[in-house]
Amino acid sequence: MPHTHEVGKASRLPTPEEVEIVALVPLLEPFFRGAVVRELMPEPMREAMESNGLTPRHGAVLPHLLAGPALTVGEIARRLHVSLPTASELVGGLSRAGIVKREQDPANRRRVLVSLADDYRPHLESFVARRMEPLLHALDGLTASQRAGFLAGLTAWVREVRN
Repeated sequence: MPHTHEVGKASRLPTPEEVEIVALVPLLEPFFRGAVVRELMPEPMREAMESNGLTPRHGAVLPHLLAGPALTVGEIARRLHVSLPTASELVGGLSRAGIVKREQDPANRRRVLVSLADDYRPHLESFVARRMEPLLHALDGLTASQRAGFLAGLTAWVREVRN
C-alpha cells in the first residue's frame, strides 16, 4: 500500500507487517553512533576528517570512490541523492583535506574527475571493510533476488527521506 503524506493530513498507521519492519529500524542506531564510527576509523583518516571539520556527509562520498573509476561531481550528486552544489561543497572539503583529488578529464576538459588520494586509499579500504562487516555478513546470507529487494527497499527509503 503506497504511502503519501499530504500537508495538514495525518499519516496512516503502519500495518502489522510494516510494524515488524519499522520496529527493526531503531535497533540499527548503534551502527550509526559517532563514537563507534570514530573508533573504527584509521587514525590518519580520523585526523584528516576532524582537523578539517568534515562530517559524516563528507564521509558518504568516499565509498563511492572506492568502487571504480574516478567520478564527476554530477555523478557523486546522483549517487548521494543530493544537489550539484551540495556535492561540489562536499568534494571541496574532502579535496582541501587532501583525501580526494580533482583532475581534469582528459576526454573532456570541461569535466573534473574526483578520485581518492593515493595516501588515503588503504585507510579507506580498511575502514570500509571493518565498518561494513555486519552488513556484508548479512548480505552473504541473502539470495541474489533478496539482495535486489533489499537494495530496492533501501533506495526507496533514502529517496523518501531526501524528499
